[in-house]
Amino acid sequence: MSIDKIKPENYKTEEQCDFGKHVDEDITDAEWDKQIDALASQRQVGGDHYKRLAIQPAEYCFRNKLNNLESEAIGYITRSRFKNGAEDIKKAIHTLELLLEYSD
Repeated sequence: MSIDKIKPENYKTEEQCDFGKHVDEDITDAEWDKQIDALASQRQVGGDHYKRLAIQPAEYCFRNKLNNLESEAIGYITRSRFKNGAEDIKKAIHTLELLLEYSD
């Protein structure tokens, strides 16, 4: 079965964000900052176009159990204002066309 044909109801459990779960309570502010900065969700490699947002596309897609093509389209649309403009919109459209093709 293609990964793009997997529907949310096929997932066994909903994953919950555990932000801060592994951070000790009795620590200094500097240590807190160091531990938070160590989380992958708090940094971005190669630019800052997602760090400017209230929620990163990866977290949105994960929490909403989107498949790969759905997630790619969300990422392209979200970053288009900050990165590649019309090129990212065209990539999103192409990705959605692939989703339609594979969904048949």
